[in-house]
Amino acid sequence: MNEEIIHIDGLPTTAVASAKHGGTLVVLLHGYSMTPADLAPFAHSLGNAGVFLFPEGPFPALSGGRAWFPMDDAARQAAQRTGPRDLAERHPAGLAAARERLGSYLRACAARFRPEKTVLGGFSQGGMLACDAVLHGTAVVDALLLMSASRLNIGEWQAHAARLGTLPMLISHGKTDPDLAFSAGAALKDFVAAAGAEVTWLPFDGGHEIPLVVWRAVRKFLRRPCLAPSNARAK
Repeated sequence: MNEEIIHIDGLPTTAVASAKHGGTLVVLLHGYSMTPADLAPFAHSLGNAGVFLFPEGPFPALSGGRAWFPMDDAARQAAQRTGPRDLAERHPAGLAAARERLGSYLRACAARFRPEKTVLGGFSQGGMLACDAVLHGTAVVDALLLMSASRLNIGEWQAHAARLGTLPMLISHGKTDPDLAFSAGAALKDFVAAAGAEVTWLPFDGGHEIPLVVWRAVRKFLRRPCLAPSNARAK
């Protein structure tokens, strides 16, 4: 698979591709204080035909790396000292703008690559943004990957839950996550399942991370017949 840095809708993006057009497009959003380089190497081992895109968040994080919407680092660190968090009642000030930015990015991706199927996902803050954008209708995708995430703006999310329909979803969370509580991941799984989504739930022994067991589950998830392009299904 070929890897290059491209710009899509103003965002630097690491693209890992076995095909330039058509097929399946997978867009994965990094977490807070991370960069695309933290995720992109795994695309080479997933072995799926199509295009993987790892965009860079538009904001610098004070602790290094990038972010999709600003966070108060001091408040975040103070909260972590009391134990892992569930963010269901949090209302991040920059979230609405971030989901609109993501929607614009995905439309530019669709125009550029003309995919048959689009899978959106992310880790931590990236996963929460991905789910929020789908719930608000700014992202229209064929499947979601949510790794070590939490609910946000739970009142708004519940009001838009019907948009999840029967969407295929993979949700993973570490049982000893020191940042976002395991119970927050389990509550996210219960929320989307109650909305009708077709959920694959992967709890794992570990913390706030994406271990090999998760990447193996992602590879298996992306090979589901419902996500395969028509030429692959015909074989």
